[in-house]
Amino acid sequence: MDEEKYRVPPKTKIKLKDFDPNDTSLFDGGKKEAKAAMVELNQKLSELQELLYAEGKHKLLIILQAMDTGGKDGTIRSVFEGVNPQGVKVAAFKNPTPLELSHDYLWRIHQHTPARGEMVIFNRSQYEDVLVVRVHSLVPEEIWSKRYEHINAFERMLTDEGTTILKFYLHIDLKEQAKRFFARVEDPTKQWKFNPGDLTERERWNDYMQAYEDMLNRTSTAWAPWYVIPANKKWYRNWLIAKIVIKTLKDLDMHYPQPAEDLEHYHKRLLEMTLSEE
Repeated sequence: MDEEKYRVPPKTKIKLKDFDPNDTSLFDGGKKEAKAAMVELNQKLSELQELLYAEGKHKLLIILQAMDTGGKDGTIRSVFEGVNPQGVKVAAFKNPTPLELSHDYLWRIHQHTPARGEMVIFNRSQYEDVLVVRVHSLVPEEIWSKRYEHINAFERMLTDEGTTILKFYLHIDLKEQAKRFFARVEDPTKQWKFNPGDLTERERWNDYMQAYEDMLNRTSTAWAPWYVIPANKKWYRNWLIAKIVIKTLKDLDMHYPQPAEDLEHYHKRLLEMTLSEE
């Protein structure tokens, strides 16, 4: 699978500078062709999600992490367009509430993990507690440094209990982030998305890159892998993530449940009823 080139191998030290956020090497075409391809991928993903829901055996957790403007919302809109909302949920993790802060940091996360037959997408996640918490020194290093091991164990427990986990880091560069900030400021329909605090975070870019590198290196496991997704080109980001999700769902080898009874009798009865009603 060519998409494996973006997967972070367990116990391997990667450098984000070695990943080109402009990379589009797996797609033979451009934006127009990719948008056309996404129509077919969206349909396939919708079919697989319906099968996941109908079979009711597997659980899929998709985690999206990125810098500001990295494209988490856009990915959710574009990749999961057309899926049945009955079996798909999105959990967006913002600043923790006082109640959440009174519990351990994984408490609010665990409540949103998928049940059997569900697909859940995390917009930000437990990884905020080794990213923003680390960069802003919200807790001492002796505390946040232990959380990589906690998170690995937490995800191992989820997978042991039947959850398949995919983690995507949407990789953009400073130039692309600036371009997207300008788009927000200049477009009245997007100005609501701009937060002046985002510029303060931008000043900490290098600190965040180091935090992301450590996160990827210490928490990409065989049971819950990270993928570094080139995200400067939105069309390629969407196409690539859709391909990986579809491949993962196919590998689950799902099947529609068999009917509880022989339906031939009910078929004949329904036919008789409809004929008598004419």
